[in-house]
Amino acid sequence: MPKPAVPKSLDDYYARIARWQLAPLWERLAKLVPPEPQIDAVPYRWDYDALRPILLESAELITEDEAERRVLILENPGLSGQSATTNTLFAGLQLIMPGEIAPSHRHTPAALRFIIESEDAYTSVNGERADMSPGDLILTPSWRWHDHCHEGSDPVVWLDVLDLPLVRAIGSRFVEHYPEQRVPERATSDENFYRYGMNMAPVGGERSGGTSLLRYPFGRAREALEKMKARSEWDASHGLKMEYIDPMTGGSVMPTLSAFLQLLPSGFSGTRYQSSEGAVYCVVSGRGSVIVGTGKNKEVFSYKPNDVLAIPCWCAHAFAATEESVLFSASDRGLQTQLGIWRERRG
Repeated sequence: MPKPAVPKSLDDYYARIARWQLAPLWERLAKLVPPEPQIDAVPYRWDYDALRPILLESAELITEDEAERRVLILENPGLSGQSATTNTLFAGLQLIMPGEIAPSHRHTPAALRFIIESEDAYTSVNGERADMSPGDLILTPSWRWHDHCHEGSDPVVWLDVLDLPLVRAIGSRFVEHYPEQRVPERATSDENFYRYGMNMAPVGGERSGGTSLLRYPFGRAREALEKMKARSEWDASHGLKMEYIDPMTGGSVMPTLSAFLQLLPSGFSGTRYQSSEGAVYCVVSGRGSVIVGTGKNKEVFSYKPNDVLAIPCWCAHAFAATEESVLFSASDRGLQTQLGIWRERRG
């Protein structure tokens, strides 16, 4: 059997193997698995007071029927054109005007809604109604019919967070539109909460997989922070931070999305922190700042109520509160934990 010809050079060898759709791992290994994550997303802050009139203007230019979902994407400057807020999360501000109905559809990406402004509006998930009040967290798990209805008199705005970039990377993106405008309601408001959110569960009910609770009322979550702050040790980086959990599993609210609420006392100055999760923050109350990055890349973002912040994977950051602050955040931490790839670094 003749011996293969010795290549004249590596360049010649690379050119020949490329014709077979082959590539040398040794030339790419350092970039594929670097010592620390190399992320395209950058930290960024969206000023809600500046964005609100721009969002309201969209209602004068396009109807809910034309838009299907009237949303302004919070697109990360480092991910231009990718409809992404971090490398794994999509975030946007959704607007629904009085009398409007966002028609029912379902899709494979999972979504959560953190309500910013609302009066007499609600989401229906598979026919179960979840009322929207400011600060509420409402879930739309993957492939569940959902529509949004506004019966009040003022604009309703919420922060959408979806795992869309992650699902896009997998490739399994599907949407289906319900043949009617809405799925018929089959449960009264908050029935889902009383079924799963009272440390009880229906006998014979499903206890594994999926998502059980659809609405996490802000009043109860805020009360928990208030009760805990006098009895808990404060984390040097996070203050008092609690995770919303699925009461049936004890895990994250959805397989690919985690949600948190944290309290920073007035005068809090957090130590530097970084983790492998990409996170989107929404300021519920209070004022302060967050230092992001290090060295020549360090920036300081001030924050105030309803501002939205993007903190990408492995971005060093530290919060400081000039007023007692409550922050909501969503991330991909739960998924990373399940995969065994989540990491953190403090100080």
